[in-house]
Amino acid sequence: MKFLCLGYLDSAKMDSRPKDEIDAVMNECPPHLENLYKSGQVIIDAGLSSENKCLRRANGKVKVTDGPFIETKEMIGSAFLIEARDMEEAIRIASLHPTVQVGAGEQFGWRIEIRPINYFVSRD
Repeated sequence: MKFLCLGYLDSAKMDSRPKDEIDAVMNECPPHLENLYKSGQVIIDAGLSSENKCLRRANGKVKVTDGPFIETKEMIGSAFLIEARDMEEAIRIASLHPTVQVGAGEQFGWRIEIRPINYFVSRD
């Protein structure tokens, strides 16, 4: 079973800090990413830009608008896709990600949301 893991952050808190401080925090991430990748269960891992668009159908037409899409202080900063037997194993694997391993991330609201992926069409 595949799970989509979304990494959240409070961008206002991170943007308010000096670049050197953020660089130091981000430099703590690579060893944790290596541990995550060594699990052999990461299908894709990507950082996401703050640029975004929203597609919505309204009055029979597709409209494109700029984000943010909901009222929130948080933004999605990363996404990764993993293969796991069940949610328990997905939690164990996602727990290796720097989002929850780097202690300094706590002050920036770093967190991971895990969602099982359901297929609209059976792939069997």
